[in-house]
Amino acid sequence: MKEQDLLKKINELFRLAAQTFKESPDKANKYVTKARRIAMKKRLKIPSTLQKKFCKNCYSYLKPNINVRIRTRQGKLIYYCLKCKKYMRFPYKTFKRP
Repeated sequence: MKEQDLLKKINELFRLAAQTFKESPDKANKYVTKARRIAMKKRLKIPSTLQKKFCKNCYSYLKPNINVRIRTRQGKLIYYCLKCKKYMRFPYKTFKRP
């Protein structure tokens, strides 16, 4: 398969994970694991918008205020997974006003 087709499949798996999370979080976690396996096998980078939707330690699908706590501190977004109790830090740029 081509790279674009695989990225579409990864996006589709994350969309399914978002839809099924409310009924069964375990199924949503399986969709995330499947998407990660596709990306690792074909050496694709998961888009940055999707990287923030799963835990880097336990690979569970993250939903704000349900199983992840999000804070900002010193130019970073800090995600705290409530399942495995690990932190993830993502930088963000702040714009200075003239």
